[in-house]
Amino acid sequence: MVDDEPIVREVVVSYLRREGYQTLEAADGDAARALIEDEPPALVILDVMLPGTDGFELCRWVRARSDLPVILL
Repeated sequence: MVDDEPIVREVVVSYLRREGYQTLEAADGDAARALIEDEPPALVILDVMLPGTDGFELCRWVRARSDLPVILL
């Protein structure tokens, strides 16, 4: 879950965890990129408006390297 708004991350992550999913969180595109490189997830939920590397740029980076599913918020 990548979103710069802590409350949005908290809500989405709580729903996912309640359903049994393991989650990783990042507040910006650069932190998300590092997480994806270290521990590739099964899915990325990604805010478009992020500080630093924005969601569109991060999505292009992901897409250039894999078929990892991305949901844009």
